Amino acid sequence: GDGASPPAPERVVFPPTFSVSEIKNKQRRHFMFLRWKQQQRKEKLALKKKRRKEREALGDKAPPKPVPKTIENQRVYDETTVDPNDEEVAFDEATDEFAPYFNRQTVPKILITTSDRPRGRTVRFCEQLATVIPNSHVFYRRGLALKRIIPQCIARDFTDLIVINEDRKIPNGLVLSHLPDGPTAHFRMSSVRLRKEIKRKGKEPTEHVPEVILNNFTTRLGHSIGRMFAALFPHDPQFIGRQVATFHNQRDYIFFRFHRYIFKSEKKVGIQELGPRFTLKLRSLQKGTFDSKFGEYEWIHKRREMDTSRRKFHL
Repeated sequence: GDGASPPAPERVVFPPTFSVSEIKNKQRRHFMFLRWKQQQRKEKLALKKKRRKEREALGDKAPPKPVPKTIENQRVYDETTVDPNDEEVAFDEATDEFAPYFNRQTVPKILITTSDRPRGRTVRFCEQLATVIPNSHVFYRRGLALKRIIPQCIARDFTDLIVINEDRKIPNGLVLSHLPDGPTAHFRMSSVRLRKEIKRKGKEPTEHVPEVILNNFTTRLGHSIGRMFAALFPHDPQFIGRQVATFHNQRDYIFFRFHRYIFKSEKKVGIQELGPRFTLKLRSLQKGTFDSKFGEYEWIHKRREMDTSRRKFHL
């Protein structure tokens, strides 16, 4: 009643050698870990606020902001990194298996199939993938080997074959084979989200040809994989549909997203995810069409030999 302000809450002070793992009680350990994380966050925000005030006080004399160190900008240099002005790269692109597509001599026609006897989630994923890739057709395998499917695809003028594999009812693999002469890429698939599982998703995609964005495919291997993805979509996007399919490579993980632009004004634009979404990790690149026994491989991911450094990437 004397108008005095209430006492400030007591600040938690952890000893320098404090270790949450030493606490035996599981609930107490979890509680103390949350308090410790909260204190770390407060200290970080306070330091950030202090530095911002110092920069405002110095004005134009403030030193340039330091560039944060990340795994991406500390990447080990790869000798196969593509130079856009390299004549050898330009010649390879003009004569590789995807040249007829980029020269507009062929129109993509995609067959999407599954492993034998797919379950409901894989079936729905294939149906949604067919709405993303124009001129794609879904057929379900019933014990038919891929070696028998590929000649039938070539006879019916399909340019690419996509096979979705599953394990325990969950899609876990993708095989992409360019027809008629390859190459064939094997991917591990993870983090699959169907449309109904995405929050704040937009309405169903339209039949417009989407724009395709390929990010960070910088090496010769990455360049080949990027051209494989580009060859799945018709060469001339219909921008009026405002739809975009993005393949974003980060640390050799390829993140796929399907969005629609939402123009709020002449200067502001937002994006609305349509789905589905998934993540790919390249396991191998094989010359020619699918051949598990006698196929010649251009590149195989060998974990024990290749994953020796966290800053070494291959795409």
